[in-house]
Amino acid sequence: MFHRCIPAAARASVLRARNPRPRAGRRSFTVDIHCHVATPAADELARASFDPTSDALFRFSSEATRAVNRKQGETIAALITETAPRLAIMDATGIDVQAVSPAPHQYYYALEPGLGRETSRLVNDRIAELVALHPDRFVGLGTVPMQAPELAIAELERAVKTLGLRGVELGTNVMGEELASPRFRPFWAKAEEFGIVVFLHPSGFSDGRRLAEHYFINVIGNPLDTTVAVSHLIFGGVLDAYPKLKIVCAHGGGFLAAYSGRMDHAHEARPDCRAVIKRPPTRYLKKLYFDTIVFTHHQLEYLAELYGSDHLMLGTDYPYDMGEADPVGFIGSSKLGAAEKARMMGLNAARLLKIKVPKAAKPRAKKRRK
Repeated sequence: MFHRCIPAAARASVLRARNPRPRAGRRSFTVDIHCHVATPAADELARASFDPTSDALFRFSSEATRAVNRKQGETIAALITETAPRLAIMDATGIDVQAVSPAPHQYYYALEPGLGRETSRLVNDRIAELVALHPDRFVGLGTVPMQAPELAIAELERAVKTLGLRGVELGTNVMGEELASPRFRPFWAKAEEFGIVVFLHPSGFSDGRRLAEHYFINVIGNPLDTTVAVSHLIFGGVLDAYPKLKIVCAHGGGFLAAYSGRMDHAHEARPDCRAVIKRPPTRYLKKLYFDTIVFTHHQLEYLAELYGSDHLMLGTDYPYDMGEADPVGFIGSSKLGAAEKARMMGLNAARLLKIKVPKAAKPRAKKRRK
């Protein structure tokens, strides 16, 4: 069963027409793990130095796609920068808390390290400000200048310990370099030490020459880049070296779930596939977390069967047109059980992000029969 996805251009008017979902009473507590905020001040600071063609999502796009994206940018400008429309849409769609993270174009990995540090600080300060204004509705996931791992670690520490952010969003590659690269190991060690959430979010595919038409650079490229990045983290030994990492993968983890058995077969059949890790790759894959932006119930239910409903989290991709406009309805109308739905809607994310769940939203404990 396909679930309807509402384009961003129509989203605001559709949501305004709905009655806000009541936030009182006993119901599922909801946390959106995948939603974005843009920081205009960071764009302004980077403008003179940032080459948009360094972003694969822009570089491997047709003119038709670029025109649609420009129009979308105008449509969502207020939604992605201002607080009032964000809260209104959260209320209309039944979202209690957003884990706000940067707009992907604001990773700025192409900038020289010092400027990358400054843009990261502006983005993180803005996210922390948003959280401070509405601490009951938002928690923050920041960004770090991964092009310079030592600066990334310093900004991670500031974001977590000074600003109170609950984690960071990372791109799925750093200017084509894999996150499993040895120079990023100190960052992964610190992320594990802090116990924070790392949200992996792609921005196109690093070599998307065949993906320019039909918005394939996002439709195929985004989930493909996540698939490649996580595969490197597994086979490269990052998840083996840092087993307590809390990594959440966007867009249902890309194509990983569809053919994960091939990983295990290769690991058993070929010595070059087990040069670093000794255990089957899917053992590591099942330690990860995934959002629910998959659009079909059979895919959602398959992910729950494969990874467990305790590893799935509601996501919207707010406010972009490739997002899920009715995430609560999408999960709620699946064939999953009530307890599984409650975990996916918010309890899993609350656990990872250390969000206090209201008593009214906690599942009732079953009474034992005497």
